[in-house]
Amino acid sequence: MGGLAGAATAASAADTQVTDASPNFVFHTVNDNRDNTFNQLLGINNSGTIAGYFGSGEKGHPNMGYVVRPQYGQGNFTNENFPGAAQTQVIGINNNGDTAGFWVDGKGANHGFYGLKGRPLKSVDFPTNDNAKPKVDQLLAINDHDQAVGFYTDARGTNHGWSYDIARHQFKTVNVPGDTNVTAAGINNEHDIAGFADNGGGTTEGFLLRSDHKLYRLNVPGSSATMAFGVNDGDEVVGAYTVGTGDNAESHGFIWSPGFGYQNVDDPNGVGATTLNGVNDRGTIVGFYTDSAGNTDGLLAKAAN
Repeated sequence: MGGLAGAATAASAADTQVTDASPNFVFHTVNDNRDNTFNQLLGINNSGTIAGYFGSGEKGHPNMGYVVRPQYGQGNFTNENFPGAAQTQVIGINNNGDTAGFWVDGKGANHGFYGLKGRPLKSVDFPTNDNAKPKVDQLLAINDHDQAVGFYTDARGTNHGWSYDIARHQFKTVNVPGDTNVTAAGINNEHDIAGFADNGGGTTEGFLLRSDHKLYRLNVPGSSATMAFGVNDGDEVVGAYTVGTGDNAESHGFIWSPGFGYQNVDDPNGVGATTLNGVNDRGTIVGFYTDSAGNTDGLLAKAAN
């Protein structure tokens, strides 16, 4: 097992402000109607196929994974659930149609899984004896080279990022210098990794750790927390940032790329309650929002022009 770490880069002048890019997108709600109260869209590939799940995880509403293809009608949804699982979330998808996510067993333990197209789903956990009880192991993204990333939680409740080379069965840790509680959430075909971690001062910050070891720390101006969830081959990062705390906290989606700064993106049906989770190389974004009725809805955002 090896490790991945990087040296921090200085923030650009563009990173000191946030512009609103919401008007640049056309938003669509995409839900599996087997549970119209809870859907999350989490990954999208260049053909527009989306990974996600329905069900809140509460009693009677288990997480049930799926992939959905254009034109995103009910007939375009395909179930994807780990055999024998109590719950499944499909989170990452690559351009070959391979997927990654996690499943929950009957005792409440989480296990990562990957599915290579046309083959049975396979479970994979980071090899350590220092596990939370119940175990928490999740894969959150997969690239076209079948490199997957995720995290596990140790016995003290701290998250550790990791990557997995499926062909070589090789694990590596993902470390952010000076940070703890690392979650590796996205990986592109250049092997650049996006995620989030604690900055040592009690604040959650996003990061982009490039394969050349350059590290970008992401903190949306005015936010109380920033989390990066997805990255495309152009190093366009998507995620969510929090403004305020407690009952007054709001969640907004953001886009960032080196040299271009932060852009706010909110679904018009979920302003202040939007999370962006995945982006493809065409700049099409998926995520979810909370609507006025309190339901969680899948979000698909395409460029307006």
